[in-house]
Amino acid sequence: MPQKEFETEYPPIDTDPHFRRVVRYFRPSDYYTMAGAAVAFPSALFLLENSDPSRARGRLGAALKLSAFLGLTGGFLLAYQRSTFRFWGWSENEREQEMAKEESAKGTVPGFGQSNMTEEMQGAAHRNSIFSQLNLAVLPWFNVVNHKYHGSESA
Repeated sequence: MPQKEFETEYPPIDTDPHFRRVVRYFRPSDYYTMAGAAVAFPSALFLLENSDPSRARGRLGAALKLSAFLGLTGGFLLAYQRSTFRFWGWSENEREQEMAKEESAKGTVPGFGQSNMTEEMQGAAHRNSIFSQLNLAVLPWFNVVNHKYHGSESA
């Protein structure tokens, strides 16, 4: 089945990028987003506890650790989604275009290599992971399969 084409302001690089490629293309602003979420979540919990104490002294430590983990996880998912939007051409992606050109010239693009999966399984993996980054809050699903369905010129 052909993949839907979208008109975007910026040229798309890869419509189903591999997990390693998305993480490798993180910008410093993506790391700042992750760090900000990891700090903001426990800070908000601490401020709420101070504004209306639950009178359970000494028990806030575990909640702060859990909230820091949840903040870091949420920050990572947000940074991953922002990086994927640049791959799709939904946001400015000049830096990523240059990196993709260098990668394709070297032949080291993650997700484009040989796969030991059958054509049917590669197609199923592609259909399951395409545009899954739009729903990361419900079900975090990443493309970790090498396949030929990328909808890009670098393929």
